[in-house]
Amino acid sequence: MEQLNWSYLGDHARAHPERLAVINGTTGASMTYAELEERSNQLAHYLHELGLRPGDHIAMVLENNMRCFEIGWAAQRAGLLLTPVNRFLTPDEAAYIIADSTSKAVISSWAMRDLAAGLNDRMPDCPVRLMVDGVIEGWSAYEDAVAPCPTAPLKHEALGALMLYSSGTTGRPKGIIRAQHSHDVRDYVDPFRRKLYGAYGFFDGMIYLSTAPLYHSAPLAWALQTAAIGGTTVFMEKFDAAESLALIERYRVTHSQWVPTMFVRLLKLTEPERRAHDLSSMRFAVHAAAPCPRDVKLGMIEWWGPIIHEYYGATEGCGMTQIDSAEYLSHPGSVGRATLGVIHICDDDGNELPTGESGLIYFERDRVPFQYHNDPEKTRAACHPIHPTWTAVGDMGYVDGDGYLYLTDRKTFMIISGGVNIYPQAIEDALVTHPKVQDAGVIGVPDAEMGESVKAIIEPAPGIAPTAELAEELVAYLRGKVARYMIPRSVAFIDTMPRLPTGKLYKQALRDKFGKEPSA
Repeated sequence: MEQLNWSYLGDHARAHPERLAVINGTTGASMTYAELEERSNQLAHYLHELGLRPGDHIAMVLENNMRCFEIGWAAQRAGLLLTPVNRFLTPDEAAYIIADSTSKAVISSWAMRDLAAGLNDRMPDCPVRLMVDGVIEGWSAYEDAVAPCPTAPLKHEALGALMLYSSGTTGRPKGIIRAQHSHDVRDYVDPFRRKLYGAYGFFDGMIYLSTAPLYHSAPLAWALQTAAIGGTTVFMEKFDAAESLALIERYRVTHSQWVPTMFVRLLKLTEPERRAHDLSSMRFAVHAAAPCPRDVKLGMIEWWGPIIHEYYGATEGCGMTQIDSAEYLSHPGSVGRATLGVIHICDDDGNELPTGESGLIYFERDRVPFQYHNDPEKTRAACHPIHPTWTAVGDMGYVDGDGYLYLTDRKTFMIISGGVNIYPQAIEDALVTHPKVQDAGVIGVPDAEMGESVKAIIEPAPGIAPTAELAEELVAYLRGKVARYMIPRSVAFIDTMPRLPTGKLYKQALRDKFGKEPSA
């Protein structure tokens, strides 16, 4: 294995200042290491001059914008906690995160001006409001603010961190503070991630394609950490399946990260579209963030070969599993074996369950690796009732005899029908493989006899009409693919599935819209 030069931005800026650190794959705009170094230093100085010190919080409300990278690195070298805010939130939702994070400064953009305008009267405790690429009333021009600041590093740099919020798919998002391994900016990448990225073949000069929103944990962290090894990040402003293939060929991408819904979109491309580009430069295609339907995963391995890798974890950093293509073919459906922490599968009372039996997934560590911001009760609730350093985030699953973990679903998504536990994920995984289905979600709805029954919500593929005949066709399609008791009793249609760009399905929206409908 190649010895990696784990460093930080300043070292690479001095070693190869003209190398491209970031490329906007949508527009072709780029930023060199020297430019990223200088711009991040200027913002770090600006925030320091305002009185922000290590441990203080800032937020950014941005689309996938080149400025995300300098803001991220400014926070990392000024000891600040940076909270990226989901650009698709309402003003009330975004203001809640900014207030809850106690951010003293927020950075937005002209592209996000409508959301930013909605925040004007909702952020009384956040006086510093900067906007890039333009300005609206109540905000100051980012470019003007940082222009007079020094381009050299702060005299005393300190390691900052991301304080990310959970996706809030079932309720209010929670701020997550990961335990820091160091306060030295040169220790930006922790020892476990050095091992992880080494296993994924990271190297000085690699080209990394970032396909997902930069407000999400893994895309932003991986993009920032690519600069810690001297690589180039190519980011997409918005995911498009065919364009992602074109970018791989254009920039000779070596590494990429995906979510399963992107794989679904890729596999639904026509054969000429799939074969139109040279993808031979790719060495590692990594996916995570949501469970991947088995047929989708197998289809990607067949197409791209044994470069498909998967990891399972959570923003909280409780633990992690990994699996490569060869392991997946021998353990289809698995998300791998533990590479961080020890897995325990437990029932609702915290009792460990036998091999092969599904329950709540806990990871055992030597300490609790995170805390929920301003919410010690939620932090305690994530811990095992007997073993305080075992933590869980609500995922259900089981482990086979070889130690491979299989996800069944989120605990909060489980349907109980006639006393039987039904995990919607298995039904959703089967439905999305139908050629007339673009996306699918499954929830429980009231049932006078069974308590709950299964309801499927379908986003039809482009050009497909949402008809009663299609509903019957999909129910028939499921027979033999899932157990009889899992067959939906009713089917509804939706124009666009409320799926977050990170790949997670926003089930609360489905419950709000369809959850009170009785079964047909």
